[in-house]
Amino acid sequence: MCRTQAQADVASGINIQGRELLPTNVIPKHYHITLEPDFQKLTFDGTVVIDLDVEEDSKSISLHTLEIDIHNAKITSGGQTVSSSPKVSYNETTQVSTFDFDNAVSKGAKAQLEIQFTGQLNDKMAGFYRSTYINPDGTQGLLAVSQMEPTDARRAFPCFDEPSLKAEFTVTLIADKKLTCLSNMDVASESEAKDGKKAVTFNKSPLMSTYLVAFVVGELNYIETNDFRVPVRVYAPPGQNIEHGRFSLDLAAKTLAFYEKVFGIEFPLPKMDQIAIPDFAQGAMENWGLVTYRVVDLLLDEKVSGAATKERVAEVVQHELAHQWFGNLVTMDWWDGLWLNEGFATWASWYSCNIFYPEWKVWETYVTDNLQRALALDSLRSSHPIEVPVKRADEINQIFDAISYSKGSCVLRMISTYLGEDVFLEGVRRYLKKHAYGNTQTGDLWAALGDASGKSVEEVMDVWTKHVGYPVVTVTEKDEKTIHVKQNRFLRTGDVKPEEDKVIFPVFLGLRSKDGIDESLTLDKREDSFEVPSTEFFKLNANHTGLYRTSYTPERLEKLGEAAREGLLSVEDRAGMIADAGALASSGYQKTSGVLTLLKRFDSEKEFIVWSEIISRVAAVQAAWIFEDKAIRDGLEAFQRELVSPRAHEMGWEFSESDGHIEQQFKAMLFGNAGLCGDEKIIAAAKEMFKKFIAGDKSAIHPNIRGSVFSIALKYGGKEEYDAVLNFYRTSTNSDERNTALRCLGRARSPELIKRTLDLLFSGEIKDQDVYMPTAGLRSHPEGIEALFNWMTENWDELVKRFPPQLSMLGTLVTIFTSSFTKREQLAKVEKFFEGKNTNGFEMSLAQSLDAIRSKVAWVERDGEDVAKWVKDNKYSA
Repeated sequence: MCRTQAQADVASGINIQGRELLPTNVIPKHYHITLEPDFQKLTFDGTVVIDLDVEEDSKSISLHTLEIDIHNAKITSGGQTVSSSPKVSYNETTQVSTFDFDNAVSKGAKAQLEIQFTGQLNDKMAGFYRSTYINPDGTQGLLAVSQMEPTDARRAFPCFDEPSLKAEFTVTLIADKKLTCLSNMDVASESEAKDGKKAVTFNKSPLMSTYLVAFVVGELNYIETNDFRVPVRVYAPPGQNIEHGRFSLDLAAKTLAFYEKVFGIEFPLPKMDQIAIPDFAQGAMENWGLVTYRVVDLLLDEKVSGAATKERVAEVVQHELAHQWFGNLVTMDWWDGLWLNEGFATWASWYSCNIFYPEWKVWETYVTDNLQRALALDSLRSSHPIEVPVKRADEINQIFDAISYSKGSCVLRMISTYLGEDVFLEGVRRYLKKHAYGNTQTGDLWAALGDASGKSVEEVMDVWTKHVGYPVVTVTEKDEKTIHVKQNRFLRTGDVKPEEDKVIFPVFLGLRSKDGIDESLTLDKREDSFEVPSTEFFKLNANHTGLYRTSYTPERLEKLGEAAREGLLSVEDRAGMIADAGALASSGYQKTSGVLTLLKRFDSEKEFIVWSEIISRVAAVQAAWIFEDKAIRDGLEAFQRELVSPRAHEMGWEFSESDGHIEQQFKAMLFGNAGLCGDEKIIAAAKEMFKKFIAGDKSAIHPNIRGSVFSIALKYGGKEEYDAVLNFYRTSTNSDERNTALRCLGRARSPELIKRTLDLLFSGEIKDQDVYMPTAGLRSHPEGIEALFNWMTENWDELVKRFPPQLSMLGTLVTIFTSSFTKREQLAKVEKFFEGKNTNGFEMSLAQSLDAIRSKVAWVERDGEDVAKWVKDNKYSA
């Protein structure tokens, strides 16, 4: 493999842009890894033999290890032993082991480094780790599984753990004969090993990065399909109904065939396995040829799971399979290009889902889901550019966030709309063909898209990926045929400083008028005027494919509301317009009372996605006002009830086979929202369903509304309801059902029940991967928010021990425990707690939490009286 420019530029001990990189005196070409897990000692013994190209005369070799005990090492070259006992030293900060030896290996030579070692089969869901499950007979079973991305391959075997140091891998796993062994490739041979065990050797992989290597050892069942060119399987441990993998299995076979056609390159491996792992920190991981998933994101029981769960499973499966090309075949050369992997896989999953399930209308959902997630995080001062400089291992985990995934995919959707989908995909095909088995930077994708389109893509798109944030575009009308638009940096806190507002974004205006959509208009300066067919009706950012907020005058907003009622705006336009109005109110561009009035006028809206955004925006106001005067909070709840209840009653909460996918979700959302904001009829219906369900009639609650019924029962019930939901969690064997129960428990508000919910977190009864779930309900009421923070401060040392900062979970938990606060004194309390603490590994999450609190503090201080007056004037409070 020839080195990338980044490697060529780096000399031993000197780091590009401050990155912690290994010296480049040797380059790995092939690894033969042998691992033998010990389920009694919870360790694994390993040997790795690494074939190296020597780039410089060398007396040392440095590579990554973490929590690995090296027993001995040997260096050979040209069939001769260079050193049978090199001196080994370890740098804990950089996680690098260095092997020093006396006789130099010459530049241009081939060398081999053989290391024997022992590692920990840890319980941190990182590296080669252990996962537990309950067998059908009630006993505990154990799996040895792996999660390498981003920098945990070094926990499993000594390696050059950087994405650009691709090599081929041959894997041998030694295990009891009754156990299944899986890796990225198919089995080459199986032989007798010591102690009556078997040694399973897999075929050599293509060139790939260390973070994609995968191993699994354990008792597993599988189902298989031959509907694709190579075998496709779904695996699960005993205790899981393997038939629940059928949806994901069939979808995977169809999706692989679809992606081969779309990307113009055959899937290069001899098989495709997907496996459900009982302990898994992320949703899924795209290991080449062996994708690992949380159980709930792969196995689907349509009898007990609702439509939203089915959509989530489809999205995750198609996301991971897109990675088999985008990420695995072609890989970013360093983690600042993570968005190339995640942004594209996110875009591709929505693109393919839309082709496979057009009735799901996922591009409509995209506007309220992916786009809003991106715009929400990127409106914080503590956000980061899509191409974010990362230097250390503990920084890398922090960028697996809404910027890399959601904003990344939004940028790709924006450019695909600008170029046209066919031209965009032609550019993608050229990119993949040119760089197959290699590494790339963002500029390589822009070059391929530019080549396919004949447009200067890099010039336009660099601004979007290299700078933090996005603009708000303010629109005024000059005359009947001219509009004036101006762009400024948008911050949720509403306090942009001049030095933060220097970037000029190329904004695709996407002008909708009675003549259709004009995609040709671009605002590429601070402000400009544009001709429109008529100012009688126009709207910018048609279908919300652009990454910006639009601020209209109150008069124009009112006209757009009328246009919505007249059917002149698409579903995406209506939902996006509401989202923009809500965000602009929260940051001071508009009054909150104006947005509440706008929402009130959407009471005749018929579409699920628009209602989803209406409910989200009311919820955002309620969340910011959660510690305010009870009369105002009750008034906002009364407003929500007036808005939602009529539609909920009209649609009903009976579900039938004839209900479409979207209609099911629509009914469920309205039912849950109306019930939780006090609709007496729905509360009574929910209590009745709950009573029958707990008495043993499992058909009493439809899966689509199980979470809502549980939440309503807990909010308006007490200890009896709490015990019933907790018992359901303890006795159900279905992951989706158990997760639903966990997420609802926090709705119970009495001090005793709040304490019981928090006591569950470290009780051993909940898997570490699910520790955040019981906190969801607690964030819905002031008592729960206060209790969460207090619990975190009392259990901080144990939290850090269980969830090491260099892994991703701690940052997520810090956000959950702190970001729901809304008052200055609460902000000060959070700042004081973390003062003087080492925040490496979660400093980004903490900064974003603090920014989120500041934005709510500013919002309530600015519009507190405005909202109180609106609530009173509209007779929602006494």
